[in-house]
Amino acid sequence: MAWAIVVDGGPPENLHKSPFERMAPYAGRLFTGVMQRNTRGSHGLERRAPNVYPCTVEHVEACLDAFDGTGPVVVLANREPVRHDRAADGSIVVKRSASGLVTALEPLIEACSGVWVAHGAGTADDVVVDRRDGLNVPPASPRYRLRRVWLSRKEERGYYYGFSNEGLWPMCHRAHVQPMFRSEDFDAYRVVNARFAEAVHDEVESESPLILVQDYHFALAPQAIRERLPLSTIVAFWHIPWPHPRDYAVCPWGRELLEGLLGSTILGFQTPEDCENFVDTVEAVLDAHIDRGRRVITYGDRQVTVRAYPVSIEWPNRWACQSPPVDTCRAVVRRQLPPGARLAVGVDRLDYTKGIDEKFLAVERLLELHPEFREHFVFVQVAEPSRDGLAAYQAYRSRLVKTLDRVNLRFGTERYRPLVLIEAHYEPSEVYQLLRAADVCWVGSLHDGMNLVAKEFVAARDDNSGVLMLSQFTDAARELSDAVLVNPYAIDACAQALAEALTMTREEQARRMGAMRAVVAQFNAYRWVVEILTDAAHLRANRELHRQTDWPAHSIPA
Repeated sequence: MAWAIVVDGGPPENLHKSPFERMAPYAGRLFTGVMQRNTRGSHGLERRAPNVYPCTVEHVEACLDAFDGTGPVVVLANREPVRHDRAADGSIVVKRSASGLVTALEPLIEACSGVWVAHGAGTADDVVVDRRDGLNVPPASPRYRLRRVWLSRKEERGYYYGFSNEGLWPMCHRAHVQPMFRSEDFDAYRVVNARFAEAVHDEVESESPLILVQDYHFALAPQAIRERLPLSTIVAFWHIPWPHPRDYAVCPWGRELLEGLLGSTILGFQTPEDCENFVDTVEAVLDAHIDRGRRVITYGDRQVTVRAYPVSIEWPNRWACQSPPVDTCRAVVRRQLPPGARLAVGVDRLDYTKGIDEKFLAVERLLELHPEFREHFVFVQVAEPSRDGLAAYQAYRSRLVKTLDRVNLRFGTERYRPLVLIEAHYEPSEVYQLLRAADVCWVGSLHDGMNLVAKEFVAARDDNSGVLMLSQFTDAARELSDAVLVNPYAIDACAQALAEALTMTREEQARRMGAMRAVVAQFNAYRWVVEILTDAAHLRANRELHRQTDWPAHSIPA
């Protein structure tokens, strides 16, 4: 759990002051809290500080003022927050991404009117851009710029489907899929990372910008950006788990990836364990000096800081605020269900790490052990198609459909199916309607990063009802301890937990949901951003001081 800004009383009222005056009342104590958070154990709820209040966009703006004069903040991510596709009738359809990365980062980029650099993957993306391959988002009242980078099909196949998702993704997740590494895929990954670094360089307006590099698609980008912008402040955040050194050792280009990441000023991970695994990996592969107490890696003439920053969602949550009342959502969704049926939902990408097949098997076991739920319970799984050109994903989908058909044939009737699989993209408004209508939200990942669907369900339930069933193998389980925590591999135990969730009293639901809503409200996406920006501002100030006083090069932070 992230440490909070600790003050005597409520939120500061000094937002009219200069950047450093505004940060002064709390930045020092926040930095200390971050240091403590990263050098203690992993049970975040034991470290929650007293006297906390939710961070807001004003706090983000105060931190951003420390970078005044450095131009717009640039986010580099593979996924674009909005894409444009051609419909069957030739019209252009706008689709919003429901990814957790977008959920976490869009409030920041809006707060600073920054630039989001991403792969232009939509079939009509190239039709709507300006001469510089960008567009304002949203067009009617712009809040930030989206810069699109174009890839050939061969480049996308090698960089995204090949090296990123047949190599790095299975290497980083304990989901029993063997990683595949091909030299031609790594060649494409290297070329694409350099192209994105060049796009970032094109978008900045100073020699010392703040750049936020996101996830495993861009391990080489920090160093490529550093070569073009030596004075930049680069924060790279690895959203998925970092593997144990012995698992990382299977990557033939492991050294190159580490050297690329060490072009950063700060390397962020979800948990202290991820930080520890990364530091251990660097120690095993590179000739680097490691200060474990400060979590600082010295490599060559630079220092890189390694920190844990558990990611979160926007609060207050715009999609929850814009949604119809819970009763309305329930009425709309339940028109398609048997009268009086209880509803559990899952919202995932169609991915072998998400434990969807295990959820189907647990529903089957529920109906075996508890006949009273037959024809009175439906589990709806939204599974957005993902990487469906890869053999591992095709095999997983085939297995999933077989389980689905078998369970529905066994327990279904002419008018009733216990399992419903929706293979489609859901807009955020549709996701929140489903979350607000459900009795249970089930996040069953076999191995995952934070998994922000769990937090979005909590944000959606302003009625203080509903039950969250959450895999213990997600990072969210560290924070949301009032969820019903399950081992997704334990099918019988999951079935029993589901039965208990479906019969939980309103009072117990309210107690649990109220506690989880308090956690998500306090430790929201704005606090995540404020912690990162405060650390980045601190290191940037140190760097400038060192340069002005001609300290030895090896002591200068990146």
